[in-house]
Amino acid sequence: MQPRILHTQAGFTLLEVLVALIVVGTALGASLRAVGSLTQNSSGLRASMMATWSAENRLAEIRLRGDYPAIGRRNFACPQGELPLTCEEEVFSTPNPFFRRVEVTVYNEDDPGRQIIKLAQIVSSRPSR
Repeated sequence: MQPRILHTQAGFTLLEVLVALIVVGTALGASLRAVGSLTQNSSGLRASMMATWSAENRLAEIRLRGDYPAIGRRNFACPQGELPLTCEEEVFSTPNPFFRRVEVTVYNEDDPGRQIIKLAQIVSSRPSR
């Protein structure tokens, strides 16, 4: 009588390989979605930073010139780099006649209905001596 030789095969079954591929595919899909979200957030943060610079530039200009702006509203272009921005400046009276409130709102020209940022400051008139 001859001894029987048992052959055991090592490896994965087709079912195990398919399950592994599904798990890897799901993980890659989630990774791509996360990278896309980070890219969108990055561009939004960049636009917000540039809009803040535009508004701060206008408010600094008012302070440095010593202007006492007239009450009302005006729009002007305030691009930063290649980002086309529009600034809206509103000047309000205050209970004290020597002060005015200036608000600068920045919009993207490509989406004018979406406000990116709004900054405000109080401006004082310099009484003549």
